[in-house]
Parts: sequence; C-alpha cells; structure tokens
Amino acid sequence: MGDERKPKIEPYEGPAGGWGSVKSVAKILKREQVPISATVKQLWRQNKPRGFTCVSCAWPQPEKPLKFEFCENGAKASAWELTSLRTTPEFFAQHTCTELLEWSDHDLEQQGRLTHPLRYDRTTDKYVPVSWDEAFDAIAAELKQLDPKSVVFYASGRASLETSYLYALFARMYGNNNLPDSSNMCHEATGIALRRSVGAAVGTVVLDDFAKTDCIFFFGQNAGVNSPRMLHDLQNAARRGAAIVVFNPLRERGLERFTNPQSPLEMIAGRETPLATQYLQVKAGGDIAAIAGLCKTLLALDEAAREAGSERVLDQPFIAEHCHGFDDYAAWLRTQTWDDIEAASGLQRTELERAAQTYAKASAVIGVYGMGLTQHVLGESNIHMFANFMLLRGNVGKPGAGLCPVRGHSNVQGQRTVGIADDPALVPLDRLAAQYDFEPPREKGLNTVEACEGVLDASVHGFIGLGGNFLRAIPEQERVHAAWRKLRLTVQIATKLNRSHLINGEVAYLLPCLGRIERVLEQGNLQVLSTEDSTSCIHASVGNAEPASPELLSETRIVVELAKRTLAPNPKVPWDGWVADYAMIRDSIEQTYPESFRDFNKRMWQPGGFHRPNSARERVWKTATGKANFIVPPALTATGFDDAPDRFRLMTMRSNDQFNTTVYGYDDRFRGIDGTRDVVLMHNDDIARLGLHDGQTVKLVSDAGDGIAREIAGLRVVAFDIPRGCVGGYYPECNPLIPLSHHAVLSKTPAAKSVPVRVVV
Repeated sequence: MGDERKPKIEPYEGPAGGWGSVKSVAKILKREQVPISATVKQLWRQNKPRGFTCVSCAWPQPEKPLKFEFCENGAKASAWELTSLRTTPEFFAQHTCTELLEWSDHDLEQQGRLTHPLRYDRTTDKYVPVSWDEAFDAIAAELKQLDPKSVVFYASGRASLETSYLYALFARMYGNNNLPDSSNMCHEATGIALRRSVGAAVGTVVLDDFAKTDCIFFFGQNAGVNSPRMLHDLQNAARRGAAIVVFNPLRERGLERFTNPQSPLEMIAGRETPLATQYLQVKAGGDIAAIAGLCKTLLALDEAAREAGSERVLDQPFIAEHCHGFDDYAAWLRTQTWDDIEAASGLQRTELERAAQTYAKASAVIGVYGMGLTQHVLGESNIHMFANFMLLRGNVGKPGAGLCPVRGHSNVQGQRTVGIADDPALVPLDRLAAQYDFEPPREKGLNTVEACEGVLDASVHGFIGLGGNFLRAIPEQERVHAAWRKLRLTVQIATKLNRSHLINGEVAYLLPCLGRIERVLEQGNLQVLSTEDSTSCIHASVGNAEPASPELLSETRIVVELAKRTLAPNPKVPWDGWVADYAMIRDSIEQTYPESFRDFNKRMWQPGGFHRPNSARERVWKTATGKANFIVPPALTATGFDDAPDRFRLMTMRSNDQFNTTVYGYDDRFRGIDGTRDVVLMHNDDIARLGLHDGQTVKLVSDAGDGIAREIAGLRVVAFDIPRGCVGGYYPECNPLIPLSHHAVLSKTPAAKSVPVRVVV
C-alpha cells in the first residue's frame, strides 16, 4: 500500500491519560468505522460483572468497577475487534501472499475481520475460500499422516480457559507436549525463577494490596503503554503518599504523571498526579547490579542499626524462620564493589542509596516488574535478585506487599494454568490419564525457541497457531521464514490478517474465529468464557456483540472439530458435549485441577472474580529447601555478552499505539514520535561520538559474532533520553536482529531487551 505518512518528531509535554488519550481513542473509532452506539454499549460492559474481559492486557478487574472500566489501549483493542471493516475472499482474489508481504503490519490488520475459512493455493499464491468441513477433514488427514512429535500446537494469550484446556488435551491425545505459547516469549523466566525463589510460579499480590501498600518499586514495566488501567491504582497510591520508585532505561510518561480521563474535574482543570517519587534510568541489562546496590545498602544500614542498638532494617525474624541462603547472599553482596555496581548499572551510588532508604522506611512494599527483567540472557537471575530484595524485609506474604509480574496478553497466565505447557512437570498427567483413559506423552515438548530450531533443522513438519502472530513475534526471522515454507502443514486460527498468514507450508489453512466480545451460540444457547488475570484471579466473560460474519466459528468449536476428526473416538472424551455446553468444560477443568477451580461454574460470577490459591502468599514455600531462597547471581550484568567499542545494547520497545504485534497506528504520543516506527533512539553523546546527527538515516547490524548477517536499514536517528551505550527500537520491527540463540538461560525467553548491535551509516 502507498505510504503517505509524514513523520513528525517533537517532545510530548502532556501527562499519561488526559485529552491525548481521549483523542487517540476517538481517532481509532473513526478509522474502524465502529458505530458509536455499539461502541458505548460494549465499552460499558468491558471488565465488569456479566460483561466481557478486555482483549488487551491482563490487569485485574476490581470488585467495584469504575463507570468505564477500560483504558486507552483497551478501548483500541475493542474497536479493533468491533470494526466494520472486513477482509473477504474477494480481497484475497485481488492480492497474492507475496504482494501482501510488502504491506506493513498495521495495513494488513487494518483490512478488518476475516469472514470465511480459506485454503492457500500454492499455484496462484492466493487464499481461496473453502467450506469448514473441507478444511477440517483436510487438516485432520494431514495430521494423521504426520509424526505427532513433529507437530507444534502454538497458542497466543487470547484464547479462553475453556478453549485452552481442550487445545492442550487435543495436543496430548494426539501425542506430544509441543505446546509453546506467548509466555515463552515474555514471562517464561518468571515461572522458572519464582518457583525456585518462593515456590510459586506467579505473582503473590492481589489487586487489594495496592490499596494497602506504602511503597512500590518498579523494574522494567511501562504501565502507561502495557497496562494503562494500572495507572488508576498508582494514582490512588500516590495520593495516599505511597512512594513509587522506578528503574527503567527510558523515562516513560506513564510512570511520571497521570491525568485520569474518567475524572471531569481533572480533565477540565488539567490536573496531573505525579507518580514516580524517584526515577532511575538503569542501563539495559544492568538491573542485577542496581538491585545489588540496593541490597548492599540495606545490609550496611542493618549492620549500623545493630551496632547502634536501634531497630533493625532487615526483617531478621522472617529471614530466620522463612528463608534459606541468606548468609551466602550477604557474603556475596559484601564482595561487590561500588565501582563495579555503578559501571554495570549506569547509576550513581547516591541514587541507589536514596532508593534503598525509601525501601527501608516502608512497612509494605509491592515489587512490580515486566519484560524489562525477563527478556535477558540472565532473565531468571534478574528475578531472583528482585525476589532477594523483597525477602530482605519480609515483603512477600503480607498485606500490601509482594511480587507483581505484569502479564501482557489477557489470558496468557490462565492458559498455562489449564495445561498449555511444553514442560510436562507442570501438568497433572496422571490425573489426565485417569480422567480420559489415555497415556499422555511424558517427554518435554518444544517451547518457542525449540520450535523455531525444529523448523530450521526440519524436524518440525506441522504447525497449528491458536491466535497470535508467531512469525512476526519470534527472533531470527529471515532464516525461520525461509525454512517455514518447507513445512508440510500450517494452520492459523485468527480474527484478522497478519504477517504469519502470508508465509505458508505446502498445505495451509486460515481459519477465522469469533472474537471475545462477540456472541457465542452453540445449539442456540449463549456460551460463557473465562480468563485469568495477572493476579491469578478468574473471571467470567460474556460476549454479546453481533459476529463479524455468519461464517465464523468459536475457537472452542474449531479446536473440537479438529480434535474429533483427527483422534480416535474415546467414550471418556465428550467433545460434542463440551462444545454444546461450555459449563461442562469448566466441570472437567475443575476435575483436573480441583485445588484451583473449586466450584468453578459458580464462583466465576463473583464480582472481581475468584483467586486461585497461592502458597507463597500464605508463606508456604513449595521449594526444594521448603523455604524462600536467596539466590546468588552469576554476574552483575544480565546481557549475556561483553561490552565492546561501538557495540550497543538494543532494547526493543512498544508504542502506546500498539498491543504486542498489533499496531493500531503510528502515534507514539508519549515519546513524541508520530507517523513512523522506523527509528532508533540514541543518547546525544553516542550520536556525536559516532559522527552522526539527529534525523540521519542509519541501519542496525547484528553484533552477535556468530557469523550470521542480520540488519535493519532505513532507521531515523532520534536523539533521546536513553542511557549511553543503549539504543531503542520498536518491536516487532527489530526482531530480525535477535539471534535465536540469544535467550534466557533456563526459560529460553528471547533476550529482546539487550541485543548486541552496531549502528552503521
């Protein structure tokens, strides 16, 4: 498509929220041609009891919601799904897939909702319409011919608990644990690290803790872009006098100041609430060192208090009763020099000491983090260190305190809860075996990185994608895309066209599904879905919007039809009963996971949902030691590579006009960038040192040292407040620069927040 945008780059002086948020929402509603009456009706129901769960982020729904319990990005996501635009078979008759690959991510999805099931015709390089029965039968026939171990069942974080449970069961009854999901790309390091640190794979806070805390520490999480509804809770905390200390390479407006768009008084008066009481711009990959500086200060303050006979700074009774490894950790801290800590973190000792003193004065602290900690080679060590920091003053397992990893996709955490996991140790296989009378596969399946490796070495032959944009979200795109075309079977279940649908195997199908906001009718009966948020809270979700096309099927129906036609009949597996009544699926989930889903069908209707049990919140530590563990990191820097002359640490980032790979528009309002995503943010000193100038066009080149050429050209240099030696570029556009081998050590989460690159003219 022709690109007539005129880039404009100038500082943005406004707050997060405010009139900028209102204008941005109005702009997308106009572009998506969504009737105002339909929009208001659905937004009124968003994140409310008897309404639908937001299709954007996973921030929890309060028991007593606001009149409009949605944010700018949530409204955009709803408009994106409710759009009047349609991508019909006629559209595909006019365009080849090769031609469409030249379109931008935004322009592909901007065509609107998919309306009919499609088959890829390799001869014409076009999608052609096909009946549902033909598609299901052909896909099932291919699956029966393939080795089950060679097929990948990918899931994005959008699918409901009901669909996810059946999808995982389908994969295991088919014969594998190849169940990678979007968690592999973002928060897999959280599950692995927190299980070892505190014995629970998820965060320990609930929404009510934000009303009780007196201090919040942020690491690598941008609430204004990734979870804007969180700003209401931060605003309330700030107004109560809670300290908010932020560690992030970029100064993000959503953590600096906020005007609540739902407050007429604030909007009219232009009133802003300052949020961060201290903002520390840590180097990308420097969080271990920063936390080491905090903890080293706390240790010194505690020793001084002990010598003076005053109240101790560390929670010694908690450490003695509940923790293991403190002495080794304290000994390691004492060996770390301030010179090394300052060099690795990019922060001054005085800044870290001030932040540590704020922490020492607080009685209840919430530790919030996002992919700024997880997406590094030592991502798990980042989280271990943050857990160490929280444990020093007993800030796990008490009101107003705890660890709060903020998830992206609205049900990515829930999918893992009900069985979408490549690690069979995370799934009650014995219970499934008894429940459904089959022998589940016991060997570990493929995660996202391993699935890509399997595509490259030709051991993977088939791929089913339950939502998402897998080929755009992964690293090492050029090599994987080339090998992808050699797959025998690719199946994509989606609501809109994206880049992953244009690179196909020998046999390929694009199956359009209903969205979460739309009415799901099975045998004339309205069906209810459910999701899990970032705080392990389960909510009912009821869609009632008119479907975008009468041809659309629910994700649950699509999964059931594929499973029925692929697998041998099993009298203990009631596929038809499940798809006719989703309450039966929830009964089955409760049978498989009785501890987490007691009285599932009843409790999911509670205002604010119901929480799954969390042992760490109760100070029951399900670790190998039976206690919460202090864990010593292997290094002060999490990047996994050494610094070198003119080698930069690239951190990929999202704009406030996108959600994951979905780009709603080209306005990154908070960073003052409009009309383009082809930019590289650089410190003025680095620009001058390289002999460049603001506005110059350059390219980023991989500096991984593995002999594989990777580059992105046509990027405009933008002078920005970013740490020296670091550069910023947009996700997913910069993903081709990330080597497949550049991932977190244990979880294999792609290390997208510190990628070795050079800036070349």
